[in-house]
Amino acid sequence: MAVAGSVREALGASVDALEAAEVDSPRLDAELLLAEATGWDRHRLVADPDADVPAGAGRKFGEMVRRRLRREPVAYILGRKGFRRLELEVDARVLVPRPETELLVEVALEAQPATVLDVGTGSGAVALAIADELPACRVTATDTSGAALEVARANAGRLGLEERVEFVEAVVPPPGSGGFDLAVANLPYVGEREWSGLEPEVTQWEPREALLAGPDGLDILRTAIPAITDTAPAVALEVGEGQAAAVGQLLFEAGHGAVEVRNDLAGIERVVVGRREAAL
Repeated sequence: MAVAGSVREALGASVDALEAAEVDSPRLDAELLLAEATGWDRHRLVADPDADVPAGAGRKFGEMVRRRLRREPVAYILGRKGFRRLELEVDARVLVPRPETELLVEVALEAQPATVLDVGTGSGAVALAIADELPACRVTATDTSGAALEVARANAGRLGLEERVEFVEAVVPPPGSGGFDLAVANLPYVGEREWSGLEPEVTQWEPREALLAGPDGLDILRTAIPAITDTAPAVALEVGEGQAAAVGQLLFEAGHGAVEVRNDLAGIERVVVGRREAAL
């Protein structure tokens, strides 16, 4: 599929196709892909809709649109995703970083810890954002996926943060590694009964092992919370819709007497924070 003609024609045809495929944001996606294919920014596309799309760019754009029609996430097609102040390289080895996960970084900014443990780091988004925004903080990031850690380490190196973030292939660092002031985690929390209702971008493209966690979505958290809470007096966990109360109870049972819930921008209870007495 090659796209010829003007910017207006290229966008018009691709938006129509993406709408027919029930893509959520067809216009935005088409503009992002055409900007990538041409090397122009989106402002130029809007300002000069009659500009001709070069032939090579048209072919590249056509291939990108074909991938999007198969519901491949835009972040995987572009190979990158913005998170806080960072631009992270991402592919199908890791989840696409999401805005609601930035709440974990905000908890760290409020607490101003000297050391942070990021459990389930994936692309490294949370760990690297904390290291970027808290220059005095030492961050350790873990994941059980060696493939995900390859992505995270590459992002750390590209961003010049490799000296400030240590990556460990585990759920939590081994005994003797020392404690942390704060532990944050974005672990799998999607329930099996929810799976069929999710968008194809999630179910067909993102790593299932980073999402699914048993019938109610809490299997991984039930197992991991005792280990995580042993590492730090304060813990912040991202959770799915409707899970905050249950996760708060798990934190309470693990010794965190003070439990607080943070809502995301959609008003969903998204992060549960647990603190022991005299914690941050």
